[in-house]
Amino acid sequence: MNPGWTLGWTWAKKEIIWAVMGAQATEQGDCAKFKLKIPHSCKRNPQVVDLLPGAPFNMQFTNCCRGGVLTSWGQNPSGAVSAFQIGVGLSGTSNKTVKLPKNFKLLGPGPGYSCGPAKIVPSTAILTDDRRRKMQALMSWNVTCTYSQFLASKNPSCCVSLSSFYSDKVTGCPPCACGCQNNNTCVTKDSKILQENATSPHRKSDITLTPKPLLQCTHHLCHVRVHWHLKDNYKDYWRVKIAIINFNYRLNFTDWSLVVQHPNLNNVTQVYSFEYMPLLPYESINDTGMFYGLKYYNDLLMEAGPKGNVQSEVLMKKDKNTFTLKQGWAFPRRVYFNGDECMLPPPDSYPMLPNSGHKLPTTITLMATYVVFTLFFHLVVTLF
Repeated sequence: MNPGWTLGWTWAKKEIIWAVMGAQATEQGDCAKFKLKIPHSCKRNPQVVDLLPGAPFNMQFTNCCRGGVLTSWGQNPSGAVSAFQIGVGLSGTSNKTVKLPKNFKLLGPGPGYSCGPAKIVPSTAILTDDRRRKMQALMSWNVTCTYSQFLASKNPSCCVSLSSFYSDKVTGCPPCACGCQNNNTCVTKDSKILQENATSPHRKSDITLTPKPLLQCTHHLCHVRVHWHLKDNYKDYWRVKIAIINFNYRLNFTDWSLVVQHPNLNNVTQVYSFEYMPLLPYESINDTGMFYGLKYYNDLLMEAGPKGNVQSEVLMKKDKNTFTLKQGWAFPRRVYFNGDECMLPPPDSYPMLPNSGHKLPTTITLMATYVVFTLFFHLVVTLF
C-alpha cells in the first residue's frame, strides 16, 4: 500500500546505473569521477522506488508509475505487477563478466520481507515493439522474497470482535490484542492533536517510510478491527454482517483485502457490498475466501473517524449436515487483513446460544421479586 514498495540490492562489483525507466533510485551517490555524462546512481547499494502516476511519458515503462502500490493477485492480476528497466554500466558485456547482485531487500512499504539469493534461470525472450521478432536476453535471474508477519511486527495489527442476533453480549477484541506499547501515545476522539493533525497533515521525512501511526485509544490498541455479526437465521440460509473499522488517524488502506476461513464459505449465495473470491489452497477444501472493496466505491478504507469503516453482508446457504449455532460454529476460524492474521477472542468468550439452563435463573428471579412485592404491598395496606 501507499507509499509503495522499495527494492534494494548490493552490486557485486563497481556497477553504476546510467538510466532508469519506470522507476528511480532514491539516492544518486558520489558520481564525482564522471565528467561528461553523469549516471543516474553511483551507489554501491542502490534503492529503487516506483514512479508516481502522471510521470512523463518518456520515463514510463510497462506496469510502472502507480506509486509502488500493488493489489493482490486475486483482486487484479494486472495491478499486481510492477516493472522497470535500468541501464547498467561497468558490469561487463557477456554472461561470464556479468555478476549477480546480492543482498536483495524489499520493503512493502514496511519490513517483513526476507529475500533469497539471485538464481540464474533460462534467458527471457523479449519481443520487439512490432511484436514480430524475439530477442534473447543476455542473462536472466530470479529473486524470491517471502513475507513473514513476525518479521514485520512482534504484535498483530488487527483483531476480531463478535456478536449475534440471539445474544445481547458483544464479544470485543481481547485487551491489548495488538500490544500495549502504544498505550502512552494513543489519542482520544476529542484530543487537540487530532485538530492539529487535520490542519497540518503529517509529513514524511523519508519516502520509504510509512507515516508514524496515530492510534485512537481503545482497549485493544489495534490499527484495524474486524467485526463479525451473525445477523439472521432462515430456514435454508443464514446471513452475516462484516464490518472493518480503521483506528489509525494517519493511514488509509488502499485496495484492502480481507481473508476469512469458515466451513460454510463453500456455499456463498450472495455478497452485497464487497467483491468476493474463493481461495483454494487445497483443491478438495473450499473453506477460505477473500473479500475486497468495489472499485471507486469502498476499495479505500479511510482513516479513523466517521468515514473510517466499510461493511457488507454475506448470505450463505445452509448445509443441514453441518450447520449449527452451537459452540461458536457460526464464527470464523481465522481472519486476515491485508495479509496479516488478526487476533480472535478466546472461544469461551463467544456469544452463547440461549437454552433452558440459562433462562431458569431469570424466571426464578422474576418470581421471587413478584412474591416479595406482593407481600410488601399487602403489609402496607394492612397498616393503613
